[in-house]
Amino acid sequence: MDDITYEDVVELLQDVEEDIDYDTVTDLVDGKHLDSFDIIAIINAISDEFDITVSAKDIVPENFNSARAIHSLVVRLAQED
Repeated sequence: MDDITYEDVVELLQDVEEDIDYDTVTDLVDGKHLDSFDIIAIINAISDEFDITVSAKDIVPENFNSARAIHSLVVRLAQED
């Protein structure tokens, strides 16, 4: 998918967990704002929405601690496909 925006990713995240301010929270995993089920839901949503596969090696806290980190991950994986 071309031009996956930060806003696209935030919208996807809000569908998983709407009570988080994704513009300011930078410890989504480390601060326990998201649990493992949320991460799986996000990975599934990324796959469904953007047709991107997130491999096990990419499932690390630094890739999921903020919306910006998730956006960077999605953009990188989209470019690798």
